[in-house]
Amino acid sequence: MNVNSIPEKEVVAIILYISLFFMIVAVALIVFFYFSRKKIIQKELEKKDLVLAHQKEQLRAVIITQEEERKRIAQDLHDDISSKLNVVSLNSYLLTSANLTETETKEITANIINITAKALDNSRKIAHNLLPPVFDKFGLHAGIEELCEEFESSKSVKISYQNKIEFDESEKDKHLHVFRILQELMNNSLRHGKASEVSIILDKINGVNGCFYKDNGIGFDSKKSENQKGLGMKNIDSRISFLNGSIDIKSETNKGIEVFFTF
Repeated sequence: MNVNSIPEKEVVAIILYISLFFMIVAVALIVFFYFSRKKIIQKELEKKDLVLAHQKEQLRAVIITQEEERKRIAQDLHDDISSKLNVVSLNSYLLTSANLTETETKEITANIINITAKALDNSRKIAHNLLPPVFDKFGLHAGIEELCEEFESSKSVKISYQNKIEFDESEKDKHLHVFRILQELMNNSLRHGKASEVSIILDKINGVNGCFYKDNGIGFDSKKSENQKGLGMKNIDSRISFLNGSIDIKSETNKGIEVFFTF
């Protein structure tokens, strides 16, 4: 058929139909990409909301932990240090009394010296719990060694500790989180797990620092989420997040606990 034989009106109609078709396709593509983009943005926002919620939960756990620590320190200061200083104050006041015999004066003075020494010793222990001097001066490895010795001094637990990592002294802030995680795990092993043996191994796994922790305590059912939501575990999770690490906890009733975390 010769194009010239097609009526002009039909040619215009064909052009209009083709133009309309492409316009519909264009609109359909625009709508498709609009809703696809909207869905992507919505998913990204939902992901950010989850991240923010997780960060808020971590922050809440850290704040609660800090408040609990402050309460404990305040209680220690009030029950121990303050009470001893009150006794020292009373004994000092007695020394101002008239008609004291030499024996009474010596006895009161000895009491003051003895109680003051105990108050100083206990204040050092409180300060040590806040930041162990050995850790601050010699680093994570020495801090963990001292921590193990302190727990073993109770004669109720035997601790095996091995370290195969060379620590960078410039990362002491991160190392403090590792120290606190182990401190929390060991406290849980003794107080709740009633463990008599604990094993700690620090080693590099595929170039990443890792810690293998194990005890022979009463354990718990780690498959139940409520068993991993205590304040101590939330505190550990928060510290792991700060370290950009990961943690895996395995435990069964009467079969102890196994923990592996990276940092």
